[in-house]
Amino acid sequence: MRGNSHARFGERPGETGSEQPDTAPQADSTPTLYAACKRLPWRDVAAHTSLRTGHGRRVRRTIKVVAAPAWITFTGAAQVAQIRRTTTRAGHKTVEVVYLITSADHHAAPPAVLAAWVQGHWGIENRAHWIRDVVYDEDRSQVRTGNAPQVMATLRNTAISLLRLSGATNIAAALRHHAACTERPVALLLTS
Repeated sequence: MRGNSHARFGERPGETGSEQPDTAPQADSTPTLYAACKRLPWRDVAAHTSLRTGHGRRVRRTIKVVAAPAWITFTGAAQVAQIRRTTTRAGHKTVEVVYLITSADHHAAPPAVLAAWVQGHWGIENRAHWIRDVVYDEDRSQVRTGNAPQVMATLRNTAISLLRLSGATNIAAALRHHAACTERPVALLLTS
């Protein structure tokens, strides 16, 4: 994200008030950091809101940004953002709240820009997970012990990246294409 560092942690959809960490440099300190960020005076902060409808759902994204307080010890921390995503589908509402700490200052990343960065990150993350879940059926994998699950995830991500670098837009079709001839995967590895 343009040379800036970020730490993100927050609630997952469907969790009500959970303070389980999403990602953070030190998992043991995240619940305390999450709670501290949650206590910032968000009610007094102006919000940037966007609304999108489509695919049978309505999504409202709201971001509020404040200067990073002195108690945040991440090197270069410049801003803290509260991002709230409210999704309504078939009358059922879910709310996801995420806090983000970034080294990007308010000139490089005003709220609208920061919101676009985060939304783009979620899109990439969701796309990669969807391919691994659907195309590779990763959720039903029998590989569960030791480092094997991480190794297999790395191999799947590598295959997806190589296929995308070769110009593939449909990963499932590209996998079928390469499976039809054992020389194709080798050629892909040697030319990428």
